[in-house]
Amino acid sequence: MKLGLVGRKVGMTQIFDNKGSLLPVSIVKIEPCCITQIKTTETDGYNAIQIGYTAAKSSKITKPIKGHLKKATENSFRYFKEFRVPEIDEKWQLGMELALDQFEIGQSIKVTGTSIGKGFTGNQKRNNFSRGPMTHGSKNHRLPGSIGAGTTPGRVYPGKKMAGQMGNKTVTLKNTEIVYLNETEKLLILKGSVPGKKDSFLTLTAK
Repeated sequence: MKLGLVGRKVGMTQIFDNKGSLLPVSIVKIEPCCITQIKTTETDGYNAIQIGYTAAKSSKITKPIKGHLKKATENSFRYFKEFRVPEIDEKWQLGMELALDQFEIGQSIKVTGTSIGKGFTGNQKRNNFSRGPMTHGSKNHRLPGSIGAGTTPGRVYPGKKMAGQMGNKTVTLKNTEIVYLNETEKLLILKGSVPGKKDSFLTLTAK
């Protein structure tokens, strides 16, 4: 069983592959990840590994978090991520730093992040609806149109596609290919786009 890693999106660029094709790629820098807690069925009711990432100054960490980290490592971490596992492997120890050895070039991984928020948007942008006629006196250009069935049922059904908040949701890409890997700099170059904007956090998990 492999644990996931947390990275920070650096940005996007484009590179040429061996066949000369131009590929859009996303650059992800892996954060220092350390095992800070091991949860078991006996103590917590389920098996999971908690990792801490993004080192911070000691003055920025609260006393409860310092006490929590004292059992595992001397470093200070600001954020935590938990990965559920079917069973606890003996090789996982408190304070263990996770490396990039679980990833390799050409491998397909699962990438999870928060998409860019677009604010309050209309039906056409949010749900890809068509617009109304623009001529012959029509005043229904970008309006939603009918949203109910009339007197019966006399209400709008839940889940109706309407205007509202767009983006800012958890998005998971299940087949993102690793184009290049640099263990020294802890960089991953992934084919295509990934959720979120620059400096947003991404969870990378081997399939």
